[in-house]
Amino acid sequence: MPVDAAFNSPGHFFKGNIHTHSSRSDGALEPEAVCAAYRDAGYDFIALTDHFLGKYGFPIVDTRPFRTNRFTTILGAEVHAPETSLGETWHLLAVGLPADLAPTAATETAPQLARRCLEAGAFLAIAHPAWYGLTKADADTIEGAHAVEIYNHTSQVRTDRGDSSALLDQLHASGRRIGLCAVDDAHFHCKDYFGGFVMVKSVDNEPHALLSSLKAGAYYSSQGPVIESVVYGEDHVEIVCSPASAVMVLGRGSRASQHVASGLERVKLSLDAVKGGGFARVVVVDKQGRRAWTNPVWW
Repeated sequence: MPVDAAFNSPGHFFKGNIHTHSSRSDGALEPEAVCAAYRDAGYDFIALTDHFLGKYGFPIVDTRPFRTNRFTTILGAEVHAPETSLGETWHLLAVGLPADLAPTAATETAPQLARRCLEAGAFLAIAHPAWYGLTKADADTIEGAHAVEIYNHTSQVRTDRGDSSALLDQLHASGRRIGLCAVDDAHFHCKDYFGGFVMVKSVDNEPHALLSSLKAGAYYSSQGPVIESVVYGEDHVEIVCSPASAVMVLGRGSRASQHVASGLERVKLSLDAVKGGGFARVVVVDKQGRRAWTNPVWW
């Protein structure tokens, strides 16, 4: 039977935002202020991921001075290369980069840049695909990516294009084993922060341990709801969560099983409708319409 790594790995859940910008690229706040905002909001960690572009000096911001005994930071960047099928500049999220990553070469393609970030040890995500019309064919060229941003808060706030679940479902239906993540992508020019985050199961709130858990898929993503437990059986999945108005398990195409009612906290859903599709993922929705998502499991 499948096992969800987030709920079957040792350690504790740590709350983090892995996509955010500062004044080192196009954000409004200095790096220290960005880190302080998340620390003061109760987050356990942040990855400051400024745009790795020549016009900003290819920054990988050193946020290590802003760590405390309860709050940590992971170095990273949003990296770019030409060009998508719509002629857009690529956006890839690389969390866990070395501070001395070489600048992007003029001739470097997105797949080449992605490979270089992976070889440097990064957790790599395909950023906000709905925001700029990224296609499945585009995504298929980024081999080895760990995740796709299922939700990007600033894309939702600023353009109503924050939800990329449709692309993820297409990738999963084609057999691609790739995770998902929710992020802020905050720039602090408007209220585009504290809207999407990951809950990472880790033995320690320390960069290396957090990165290892991210790469292993030992996390879930959320806009607010808490998922306490997900246990798969032979023919069912049982979910324990904060009070919800809907809990569902989704599979290939229209395959799904759900329970819709007020105040759901423990739900047992049949897997009969989804097992034949090869994968399943859980979604929890609260009364405010905020969602939490697990990574897919596979048969």
